[in-house]
This record gives sequence, structure tokens and C-alpha cells, in this order.
Amino acid sequence: MRIAVISDIHSNIDALNQVLEDIKRRDIEEVFCLGDLVGYNPFPNQVIERIKEEGIKTVQGNYDEAIANSRIFCGCDYKNEKAKRIGTSSIQFTNQEISEQNREFLKELPQQLEVKIGGLKALLVHGSPRQLTEYLYADSQELEEVVEELEGDLLLCGHTHRPYHQLISKKHIINVGSVGKPKDGNPNAVYTIVEVAQGKVKRELIELSYPVEKVAAKIKETDLADESIELLELGRA
Repeated sequence: MRIAVISDIHSNIDALNQVLEDIKRRDIEEVFCLGDLVGYNPFPNQVIERIKEEGIKTVQGNYDEAIANSRIFCGCDYKNEKAKRIGTSSIQFTNQEISEQNREFLKELPQQLEVKIGGLKALLVHGSPRQLTEYLYADSQELEEVVEELEGDLLLCGHTHRPYHQLISKKHIINVGSVGKPKDGNPNAVYTIVEVAQGKVKRELIELSYPVEKVAAKIKETDLADESIELLELGRA
């Protein structure tokens, strides 16, 4: 069985469209989304409408939860004042821009999904099984703790925007990367294909270019912080 998993689109409709068109050209049985549909980029409603149109099963991200409840803080880990300034403008803009119908859609998203992939039990979350806002980095102590508590065979997560595939205690932990706001120094949209056959798990990381300059131009027309363009174009944290 082959599935495609996307995450952290962050209101970037151009990146999402490119990814979904690529997925349609591949032998994929189902697509899942690990949340953070909105935030940082100018197209929250367009992203949500495309997800609904495609019928993609989606879990709630921390940004989705914040916007769903009209909060002014997203639970993000701001590294410095610049990041905080960008984040503040982002959540203010998104709260103003989103339709009430789409806000309700975000509110109704589940925080976890349990699915079977090729006979193996997979848990799909945004941050971690313990908390939406928990960052599970590839080398973190938190990752070891979560694996000890994991009942299934696979954990699929996002939130860090940094993809990896770890095998710990015979359990697979796959971070699928970010479609709309990568943080690995590469602006390309990233998603993951997971294939399970005869009990073996294979991960394929897909990177796609898209018209970043088109999104950057739109950012300049909004109340979003212009500094967010640099992060988008350079794929930085």
C-alpha cells in the first residue's frame, strides 16, 4: 500500500496545488494531511477549500486549533523577536482573513487519526501523540519517550518542518516535512510517500519547485510581515 502524507501547508495554495498535481501522477491509494493548513502565507481559505474539495483526511495542527478558536497565539516556538513579529502578524492576518465556515472546519478536525497501512497500525498526529505543540526532532529525548508509549507500528508527524525517518525499537517514526514553509534551507515544497509491503516500510521524500515569487508578491499586498518573504524564499526557520 502506498499513501501520500502532506503537512504544514500554512496557507500556501501554490505549493499545495503543485504537490497535489504531482500526487495524482503517482500510484497513490490515499492522501492524508497532518495539519497546519493555515498561517504565515496569504491563502488560508483557498487551502482549506482545496483540502475539502479533495476529501483529504486531515488532523488538526496547532495553528489550525488557534485560528479555530480565534486565539492570538499559535503555540509556536519563536526563536527570536523577528520570528515573534512574523508570527504575530501572521495570526492577526489569518484571523481576519478566514471565513467563519472555514474556521468551523478547522474546529472540527480531529487531533489524531489511527489508520491501517498495508496491515500495519499507524498513528497520524501534527506535533506528537501527547500534544499538538510538541516538537519531535530526530535527535530529541522526547522522541524516545513517545516511542515507548506508542502502541502501533508507525507514527506520522509534522510540525517541525524538518523531515526524517527513524526506526526506534522496531517502530517507524516519519516526519513528513512541510509543503508550504520548509525550514531546511530549501524553499521547495516537500511531502512524503509511505509504502508498506510485506511488513516492510519504505519512505520516499518528494521535493517540488513552485512559483515562490508569486506567493511573495501577494504577501507584499497584505498586512503580513514583509520579513516572512525571506523565510519563504530561503526555506529558513
